[in-house]
Amino acid sequence: MPTKYIDDYEVEISAERLEGCKLWGAYVAVFAPSATPMHRLNVRRKHRVAVIQQFEDAASACAAAEVAAQDIVASIKAGPTGRA
Repeated sequence: MPTKYIDDYEVEISAERLEGCKLWGAYVAVFAPSATPMHRLNVRRKHRVAVIQQFEDAASACAAAEVAAQDIVASIKAGPTGRA
């Protein structure tokens, strides 16, 4: 599972086979730094992104997850008001 850093957020990007077929889904989990170096705060649990899309291979699913991760982190940074 590749880990990327977007600003201060640690993002886990993954692809998983979808149940009952040979296609793949794109998944993202986002973690924020915590005051304790041995822990990280899970601000977005692992979930499927690009839900209506199914991908032919894991690489395509991971690429879509990476794009979605950028949007997810931007929305987290914007906070509940929607402004960055």
